Amino acid sequence: MSAGREKVVSKMETTYVQQQEYAEIASLRKRKLLIRRLSLFLVFAVVISYLMISSLVSQSAALEEKVAQKDQLKEELKDLKKQEQILKEDIVKLNDDEYIAKLARKEYFFSEKGEIIFSVPEENEGKTTNN
Repeated sequence: MSAGREKVVSKMETTYVQQQEYAEIASLRKRKLLIRRLSLFLVFAVVISYLMISSLVSQSAALEEKVAQKDQLKEELKDLKKQEQILKEDIVKLNDDEYIAKLARKEYFFSEKGEIIFSVPEENEGKTTNN
């Protein structure tokens, strides 16, 4: 028996063999279609997952920004309430005639009869900073 010699086998042409070949071809088609469907489903699942994750990340970033803005606005509200309290105190003081007279003497150098006003520079105005 030589190695170069091949056995020739003839194919049987019966209906059973043809049915088996058709069944094999059909199962190969079904498998190919199944792989295509699963691949398509995987692509859709990946796309939807990406969209959901990117949406989640963008929403969390927006939420962090809103929280930071809320904290900033709370601080601003706190400062404005302090300023409001100071302004209310100033309103009460400005209704007092003695305070108005004292303020006029200090800021506008008004004086009563026989009073002499000396202007003394404040400490901050005389100092210069060398940085």
